[in-house]
Amino acid sequence: MAVFTCWVQSAGAASSESSSASSTAPSVSRSDYVLLPSDLLRVQIFQEEDLTREVRISQENTINLPLIGAITTKGKNVRQLQEEIRDLYDHDYVVNPQVNVFVLEYAKRSVNVIGSVTTPGVVLFPQEQGLTLLDAISRVGGFNRLADRRKVKLTRTIEGKVNTYIINADDIIEGNTSANWPLVQDDVIFVPERIL
Repeated sequence: MAVFTCWVQSAGAASSESSSASSTAPSVSRSDYVLLPSDLLRVQIFQEEDLTREVRISQENTINLPLIGAITTKGKNVRQLQEEIRDLYDHDYVVNPQVNVFVLEYAKRSVNVIGSVTTPGVVLFPQEQGLTLLDAISRVGGFNRLADRRKVKLTRTIEGKVNTYIINADDIIEGNTSANWPLVQDDVIFVPERIL
């Protein structure tokens, strides 16, 4: 039985510090699409056509609607936003409103895959879906013949903190681990060359 190991190093940490080991991928949910800045939404209130709007989420993760003003969308999915809008309109303006929110246009989400792959470059996420480490690598043509698949480096920035993970892709390919490494917006995947 193979052991899957992952090394994590914070970019803000001093270079003399050793990396800490982690046996699992960071938690990233693939269940519901989380709204992002630049998504275009249609907010519709049944039998209240004057309140229906098409709005684009700002870079500050907000939208503005008539009567209720600015609403924060950060970290919310469509269902959560619908409930919040319904509650705000129900509070003072509309009796038992029926609110529907539709994503008309999704923001472009991408990751970069560089190094020893067939065609390095930007990989776009499929709309409303997640993307895993191996999905992204396969979309750029897969590993080239010089790739060191045991030392794939994933760099991720979350809330200003940069983390680097060293991943053994062979373990994922061979099914020796349950971690499939879901990616997030702006991840960078670097596949180094083997030392021959």
